[in-house]
Amino acid sequence: MRWLVTGAGGLLGHHLLECLAAGRPDDAVVGLPRALLDVTSPRSVRRAFGEHRPDVVVNCAGYTAVDAAEAHEPEALRVNGAAPHALALACAETGARLVHVSTDHVFSGEARTPYAEDHPPAPRTAYGRTKLAGEQAVLDVLPRTGVVVRTAWLHGDRGRSFVRTMMRLAAGPEPVDVVTDQVGQPTWAADVAERLVLLGARPEATGVFHATNAGAASRYELAAEVFRLVGADPGRIRPTTSDAFPTPARRPPYAVLGHARWRELGVAPPRDWRVALRAALAREAAPVTRRSP
Repeated sequence: MRWLVTGAGGLLGHHLLECLAAGRPDDAVVGLPRALLDVTSPRSVRRAFGEHRPDVVVNCAGYTAVDAAEAHEPEALRVNGAAPHALALACAETGARLVHVSTDHVFSGEARTPYAEDHPPAPRTAYGRTKLAGEQAVLDVLPRTGVVVRTAWLHGDRGRSFVRTMMRLAAGPEPVDVVTDQVGQPTWAADVAERLVLLGARPEATGVFHATNAGAASRYELAAEVFRLVGADPGRIRPTTSDAFPTPARRPPYAVLGHARWRELGVAPPRDWRVALRAALAREAAPVTRRSP
């Protein structure tokens, strides 16, 4: 199979390329960062499809600046809405499958039980609205070959994330204030990458899937677990509320997603977030093996 990964320079794209290299070494994989593929340019998209002739496209590109999107929604919509539409049209013309990455922000965050894949979206932020536009474009253009994969609270071994911020703060002596009123699913990007590869390789997989680690935690509980795992004192973490950290975009207070659709494919749901977090931090702590020249 021939794979094309957009947004390959980001956190999830990085892990996806690693996963493809390890799990599908005989496949042809091309990862294009933003500098090499402008997904907002139909001309750039057509050129990439003509050059690489992908069987599967995984769209990891996105405008992810949640707060900035409040003031720059048209710009965010070009990346999160118009670009997936252009990719879907190119896939429809060439027969390629499209696996498109979306977010928990398409929901209001007011639920108290996990959001099912078919729960009606109701975004409360500009970011969520633009990501929903991308979902709808993919599913409208590719009803039988398009896949939307929602994820949330990503962390990994590059880029910025809440987990990496807590690891940095754990190394210092100061107390850390963390909110208790935002609940979600800490999710290792490496686990999401495995799910994206699985869906891309399964033609019968279409529609919406949720790729988050199982369970739920508040930001405060996640911070405490990070401190514990790196050997710092969780007692240095002080509980507070979101009112202490006002932001332009209101974060969903409840961002927990259900995983029922995996069972339809005969695939086990994702593992618990604590297990995944331990694996992620162990990987970061492992020494790098360098080959001799």
